[in-house]
Amino acid sequence: MNNFHSLKRNISHVSVGSPLTRAGVSLFPVYVHGPSAFIATGPSAGVSIGEKPDAEVPTLEVVNPTERPVLLVDGEVVAGGLQTRVINVSVLVGANQRLDIPVSCVEQGRWSGQRGFRQGATFASRRVRRVKNDTVYGNVARSGRKATDQGMVWRAISAELDRLDVQVDSGTLEAADRFFDGHAPLAEAAAELKQFGPLPEQRGLVVAHGGRVVSAEVFASTEMLAAHWEALVGSFVLDAPPAGAAGRPSATGALRFLDRLAQAEATVAPGVGLGSEYHVRTRGLVAQALVHDHMVVHASAFALAA
Repeated sequence: MNNFHSLKRNISHVSVGSPLTRAGVSLFPVYVHGPSAFIATGPSAGVSIGEKPDAEVPTLEVVNPTERPVLLVDGEVVAGGLQTRVINVSVLVGANQRLDIPVSCVEQGRWSGQRGFRQGATFASRRVRRVKNDTVYGNVARSGRKATDQGMVWRAISAELDRLDVQVDSGTLEAADRFFDGHAPLAEAAAELKQFGPLPEQRGLVVAHGGRVVSAEVFASTEMLAAHWEALVGSFVLDAPPAGAAGRPSATGALRFLDRLAQAEATVAPGVGLGSEYHVRTRGLVAQALVHDHMVVHASAFALAA
């Protein structure tokens, strides 16, 4: 166990702005006061993701043919292949590098089709990512493996599809995106929030439902956040509380959540690619981050009680 020194340097010196609130979801912009770094990421970064030659559920192959490192972000959904997957941990793929990356299935009932993937329209939902990160934490602490409890991930997906009343034969999490089709106010809320950000110098978000902080995302630069903005916002709005949320969003609460993350003890593991991973679980949150050259490339955190 190690104190999260790099994260503390990056996240202890932060401020949050006024939240944007739609459909009961408040997005606080996070500003990190310190050096930033641009790392290619997102759909246009130039990497390809595919099934391994001997395809298996918990591992995919990524190829970076470019001359620069590329970030894959924990919680990204990669759709297609023999079944749709979610990326277990953030991975910094070196220039001209081929890697096997740990993933989890988010689509029961299919093992057929093509071998290539496209990036999903939204990230995996908050509850699915929370279960994923929590079980990855346990496996890293016990054995160093970056695997999830696949059964728990499937149960979380089933609960999300039930919550949204989305019916699909293959049990794919990607079907949750269809919820927008029949709920115009929610689709409009997502469209509005997408067009508002990220703001200049904004590097992250704290998400609140009423007075409850439920999650946070931090990147090494505004441009990196921008590359994932629409997919992240879509997942946040799909998570909107159905009947509103009690309390008012609080900047103090958002900062307190980030401070708890910065002060937490972490289990450190070598990154799948470049850098080091920090895995955190406290009584109140589960989190993971990728640190490279003393810079937090990406961090995500999810409240356990929310």
